[in-house]
Amino acid sequence: MELPDSAQREAAWKVVRRFLAVTPLVGAPQLGPAVAVKVETVQPTGSFKVRGGLAAVSATLEQDPGRAVVASSAGNHGLGLAYAASKLGARVTVVVPTGASAAKVSALQQFDVRLELHGEGYREAETYALELADRDGSRYVSPYNDPDVIAGQATLARELAEQVPGLGTIVVPCGGGGLLAGVTLGLEGTGVRVVGVESEASPSMSTALRAGAIVPIEVEPTVADGLAGNLEPGAVTVGVALAHGVEVLTVSEADIRSAMAFSASKMGLVLEGAGAVGVAALRAGVVTPDAGGRQTVVLLTGRNVAPKLLSEVLHT
Repeated sequence: MELPDSAQREAAWKVVRRFLAVTPLVGAPQLGPAVAVKVETVQPTGSFKVRGGLAAVSATLEQDPGRAVVASSAGNHGLGLAYAASKLGARVTVVVPTGASAAKVSALQQFDVRLELHGEGYREAETYALELADRDGSRYVSPYNDPDVIAGQATLARELAEQVPGLGTIVVPCGGGGLLAGVTLGLEGTGVRVVGVESEASPSMSTALRAGAIVPIEVEPTVADGLAGNLEPGAVTVGVALAHGVEVLTVSEADIRSAMAFSASKMGLVLEGAGAVGVAALRAGVVTPDAGGRQTVVLLTGRNVAPKLLSEVLHT
């Protein structure tokens, strides 16, 4: 797979600007001086992944009108594609692991998509989705290893660069690395420091960066379910991070839960585990604000957390 070219990135920008409002940038003195958060939780699906969903579905219909799209997703990627389908008139199938967040499955059921629950984990769901795509002639859209998805996520960087002329550091939640790659490419040549944060229960990207290649890992249970799982063989996101010297750090489950509770009680923001890892990294001292006094921005990437889990986190 190739990285998105300038034409793909411009096409992604146009479709994102057509359907999505600019998300707010809010000062966060609770996290340190000159720190702000970009609130992607106000997206219509509750997650930044709607950017990549719109870009991929739009590109698919442009290249092959009427072609269906299939994806495997823990929830937010599927929601992004479902939203895109509702706006652009596409047919979408989403394969979700049986253990996916109840909140995300419930949200998916509100869209006119074909929803299939298959497999205990993401790998089984992905294999089944690839089989469906091969059988039906649909386009399989990876949540991160796809040029149009990466182009869609890069729109966040372009948007943020317009909001913060003095951007110094951006803190990016990282699972498969689609957002990390998009942000890195979108800020290429600007001198902005990009830091990825993942759960220590699923350190797939940081392990790959240390090894210089994708390495299978043992994935432990994590409240940051949207970041969990092994990387696809040949995922281009690793190469982007390596080529640009991006650092990816990990935070503990306890720190993620604490960050979710802190965000709700002190910042008035509901975050799912995957969306809270950047807050966790700053609060735990894993990531420090920009040393040059320029703006540090933490991406708050998703709000789709099951009420039971949120209540548990808040009352721990």
